[in-house]
Amino acid sequence: MVFDICNLPLVSALVTKQERLTCERRKETLATKGTTELIVVRHAPALSEGRIAGRRDVGADCSSALDFDALRNAIGTVDHILVSPAMRCQQTMAHLWPEANGEVDARLWEQDFGDWEGHGYSELPDLGALGLAELAGSRPPRGESFLDMAARCTPVLLEAADREGKVAVIAHAGVVRVALGLALGEMPSGLSFQVAPLSMTTILALPGPAWSIESVNWIPR
Repeated sequence: MVFDICNLPLVSALVTKQERLTCERRKETLATKGTTELIVVRHAPALSEGRIAGRRDVGADCSSALDFDALRNAIGTVDHILVSPAMRCQQTMAHLWPEANGEVDARLWEQDFGDWEGHGYSELPDLGALGLAELAGSRPPRGESFLDMAARCTPVLLEAADREGKVAVIAHAGVVRVALGLALGEMPSGLSFQVAPLSMTTILALPGPAWSIESVNWIPR
């Protein structure tokens, strides 16, 4: 696994011109070797009244044309689009690419939070004492754990990585974390990351196979 600091927003200003040129040359080399650029986008803000959405099919706040324009420009031209069936993801895709017909895959649904869905975050049990491994395996009543969701999502992400070119995945925070856990080689580690609405996380799937995490939770402005 390779971390490409050139595209990490928090440190990009510290990268010298020569280092940036080296990174760009490395990207050009990778592009000739069957590399897939996997761009995982979290949907626009869910209209969930501050409550857990999960599998509830709530809509999204797509009112900020400037945010969508910035994200669309940052992503650029894509070769494939995969999208969760959730309304909030469908609406996000439609505002990014009005003419696109993305491939809907039910495996990209958000984690099923079972009896916790529809509740405010303050109403949930305090899981703060759990380590990442315990948290990843914790299952809400009548729901699924993060690891359950990872078992569902990982195959579709691997299938996406097998497609050469640039693949956009419009999905949920949980799916972004699964992609990061997959790239890190330790699935619970994906839970360490914040994932904002309309953020993009870019991961390169390299021959080998290997993974290069290029940027995480980046919100273009």
